[in-house]
Amino acid sequence: MFKSAEMPQTLSKEDFKQLEPDLRTDLLKAQLQLIEEKKFSVLLVIAGMDGAGKNEAISRLHEWMDPRHLACNAYGEPTEEERLRPPFWRFWRDLPEKGEVSIVVGSWYQLPMRRHATCKCSKSEYELELVRINEFEEMLFNENVLILKFWFDLPLDEQKKRMKALAKKSRRVRHILEEWTRFMGDETARETVEEAAMRTSTAEAPWYVIPALDEEYRDIALGQIINSALRYRLERPEPESIAAPAIVAGTSHRSALDAIDLSAKLGRDEYEKELEHWQQELATLTDKKKFRDTALVAAFEGNDAAGKGGSIRRATRALDPRIYKVHPIAAPSDEEKARPYLWRFWRRIPRKGRIAIFDRSWYGRVLVERIEGYCTEADWMRAYNEINEFERQLVEDDIVVAKFWLAISEEEQLARFKAREETAYKQFKITDEDWRNRLKWGAYAVAAGDMIDRTSTSAAPWTLVSAEDKRHARVTVLKTLCKQLKKAL
Repeated sequence: MFKSAEMPQTLSKEDFKQLEPDLRTDLLKAQLQLIEEKKFSVLLVIAGMDGAGKNEAISRLHEWMDPRHLACNAYGEPTEEERLRPPFWRFWRDLPEKGEVSIVVGSWYQLPMRRHATCKCSKSEYELELVRINEFEEMLFNENVLILKFWFDLPLDEQKKRMKALAKKSRRVRHILEEWTRFMGDETARETVEEAAMRTSTAEAPWYVIPALDEEYRDIALGQIINSALRYRLERPEPESIAAPAIVAGTSHRSALDAIDLSAKLGRDEYEKELEHWQQELATLTDKKKFRDTALVAAFEGNDAAGKGGSIRRATRALDPRIYKVHPIAAPSDEEKARPYLWRFWRRIPRKGRIAIFDRSWYGRVLVERIEGYCTEADWMRAYNEINEFERQLVEDDIVVAKFWLAISEEEQLARFKAREETAYKQFKITDEDWRNRLKWGAYAVAAGDMIDRTSTSAAPWTLVSAEDKRHARVTVLKTLCKQLKKAL
């Protein structure tokens, strides 16, 4: 793949001076249209051989484009904060909002390629990492992120000359981000790069190899590719939002939810005893030294008025308030809507030794967004796999993922709605939207059933909680949290 890139490709300074003004104008126009329309965001992955002029090319982009809407994120070895979270957390954290451009140096490719080039992982492990990178990039593409990946290439003899010259300039060398490409003299490393490029250059996120022997040619080629890709994406029509099809009257749709025994109850005396026992157990488990090497993410979903808040409060009473945070999830803010839908959840993932509790969660994509038509059918259909992948990454990083669906009957929900309206200190819990959602009980039941069937995995199973009796539901939640933590510790 890199043979053609090693052929001398140059551009005279006179030709550069002729091409640069028009290219700068076109690039800036495209960027200003992007800023105004906010149709998508842009990730420019800059990688390549040391000495190929990556820093200089990035500086040129800052000169040609509006730097106020052009960020540069460089990643080296993970910081202490980053090591305490899943590997992809830091890349999700820094995703640009729609209308913005982010330059990424030392991307999600850096550590996998370095490990493989230095024989610290097997070929099969490396290939699996590349598959996961493809899944990550495909999701970003589907969530309106334009990804362009550039590899700056040099003949090896030219790289050696440049690195020797740089070594004499100690001050400048300190500012060079040392990527794994210092191993590029090794044939294994060369094969590592080519395999990564071949396996991850997709229609959604293509790789472009840019010969970097001549800096004028390098920068003009980089600018032209970015400009062409921006223009193409800006002119592409936006997909229309399509509401989920209505449930046809008289049809049946059975799922795991239908198997929940809503008659389950717990007497008051037994409840008090069980509550104290499992709260103490939860406190003991989260106080263990081993818990510092893991984390807990608990997601609560269920019918409106099923008692999610009450179950959460009984769990948090057992916890040190310094180690947990409850995230009530409502409609996304403007900042959140400007990024992929999982961004607001990735940024809330706790560090090791901490707990994040979500009152409503990332499952809104396949529930409310599906039912209300806030996303296309293609969006929520692909979300099942995206959510499974998200949770898999958490579990692989030693995070316990506990998911609860609290279920009540339609009749019990009506009784609780009326009780909320009649109780002064509970009136804030009932809104017009709750009554509107109740009219779509059947549609939500189908969506919830599909969700359970498609996202209850061995790594992150759903716990279906009979919540007709609040005492039974609260103890079930506590007991499940303790059992999952025990298994992890």
